[in-house]
Amino acid sequence: MGKQAPAVETGLAPSQFAAGDPVGRVSMGKPAKAPYGVNELDSSRTPRVKICCIASVDEAALAIECGASALGLVSHMPSGPGVISDELIAEIAATVPPAIGTFLLTSRQRVADIVEQQRFCRTNTIQICDRLTVGTHRDLKDALPGISVVQVVHVTGPESVEEAARVAPHVDAILLDSGNQKLAVKELGGTGRTHDWTLSRAIRERIGVPLFLAGGLTPENVGQAIDEVGAFGLDVCSGVRTDGKLDAAKLKRFFAAVRGQSTR
Repeated sequence: MGKQAPAVETGLAPSQFAAGDPVGRVSMGKPAKAPYGVNELDSSRTPRVKICCIASVDEAALAIECGASALGLVSHMPSGPGVISDELIAEIAATVPPAIGTFLLTSRQRVADIVEQQRFCRTNTIQICDRLTVGTHRDLKDALPGISVVQVVHVTGPESVEEAARVAPHVDAILLDSGNQKLAVKELGGTGRTHDWTLSRAIRERIGVPLFLAGGLTPENVGQAIDEVGAFGLDVCSGVRTDGKLDAAKLKRFFAAVRGQSTR
């Protein structure tokens, strides 16, 4: 096995949110309140921004130039946009500066399969887009020391609040999206739809790890999302693209909206 990617300072680094640390790991008892500055609604704090569906080295460079703290690299999915090969994910990840999060979006549900994929792609973060069926988040963390683990929760109703609260103690962050795992062809992200942000806020108030908000964000609605949810990070794909390509003008408008909302 090769050397693991170094921890990064994107807000999810295991060096910052290590096992046993009250930010990154909370007890199995009642949900812990997130420390101030992680999920507290703080109008002076600018949320981190993750640009998803990165499809090339050039798109990665553009996103970083515009201010991205993290990049989403989408591997095989049952549906949705932005899928690229594991070979291209590895190529892009190798070009990204260490301080930027590289998120491997995986639909795999077996820990052993996810470990194998990450060791090939060599991203510094794994984003699990479905529920694990074989193995646990602890197994994944033990197998990949130094790699951050983010679990996606698809917000479909009040039950999603309880799901997020159950899984949060075992991961480095929760990412809320608008997919639907119950469909014949699962939606695991990239829908371009928003979901009920009152539920997203309820989740933010329950969990003790950073919360990322995804699903239908655009330059036009991101300010409202910041106000209503107060997430640690924002995740955007289609909202900054034109005809599937990353759009520099939309990116700049998105970051301007984020900065403007946070400094009102």
